[in-house]
Amino acid sequence: METTSPSVTRREIVARAIRFQTPPRLPFDLPEPYGTDITWAGMTPSPDHRPPSGIDEWGAVWENIGVSMLGEVKDFPLKDWADFDRLPVPDIREPRRWVEVAGARQKAGDKFLLGHGLSIYERLHFIRGLHNTWTDIYDAPAQLGRLIDILVEMNLYAIEQYANAGFDGFIIGDDWGLQNRLMIDPRKWREIWKPRYARIFKAAHDAGLFTFLHSCGHIVAILDDLIEIGLDVIHMDQQENMGLELLGRRFGGRLTFYAPVDIQRTMVFGTLDEIRAYCRRMVHTLGRPEGGFIARWYTDPAGAGHRPEAIAAMCEAFLQLAGM
Repeated sequence: METTSPSVTRREIVARAIRFQTPPRLPFDLPEPYGTDITWAGMTPSPDHRPPSGIDEWGAVWENIGVSMLGEVKDFPLKDWADFDRLPVPDIREPRRWVEVAGARQKAGDKFLLGHGLSIYERLHFIRGLHNTWTDIYDAPAQLGRLIDILVEMNLYAIEQYANAGFDGFIIGDDWGLQNRLMIDPRKWREIWKPRYARIFKAAHDAGLFTFLHSCGHIVAILDDLIEIGLDVIHMDQQENMGLELLGRRFGGRLTFYAPVDIQRTMVFGTLDEIRAYCRRMVHTLGRPEGGFIARWYTDPAGAGHRPEAIAAMCEAFLQLAGM
């Protein structure tokens, strides 16, 4: 399927949408046969790899949770801070990790190329355990910060490699929200995590990369902060728990939304007409005529319970909105 005018590359269409520079059409990231303007690449293996089952490089033990591609950590490696110096920290500088990254720009062609970084919250609780992490915020902030800073430094190194390889954007993934609020006190997020995200975003911008963050759940409490410290694009698979109108009113025009139809509600329970209508609402509520919205699909449809006909309805509606 032809996805753009021959005079404007897909790479530039995405970049113009992020910069609010009025791209010639709506950018999109959809499965075959619908086409995409964006391609992803990353380290192989990544220190942030999350296996469906087995043991990762940090020593976390994973088990699959059903039909999803995702697993969950059943045993975390750092149960006591006294054992910190024995934690197996992966070496991100190993040349083997960067072999595929070196050739990714050529493979991407005229598509926007997005590189994976490492989470600085999720990876933390994969290592420490979620309950321990929440306790550490109050009882062991210095030790917690030491571990987060290791992850930040790994991201800074990754940014250098992606920039040198001709990438366009840098993304990390940290789900911060429950269904109706942030997982932790926003004041503690601002104290501990905000300055560290700021370092990552500044390094990415200094290297010429757009900044992306995947975060699901109810994250309204920190979106102003993320915009303030340089987030360009929020990769958001849920919106209905916060409300499209609220998101559009408060944050539309200030950052770009990279999102599918809400994966928990409308994509699962909506009729095909409701899905199509939701696509239109997303484009007009979250985006602006100058840009600010990139349509996408959810890449684990079986795990989320998405019907093939629902995926088709969403993709076709987004393409129609893009004028394709």
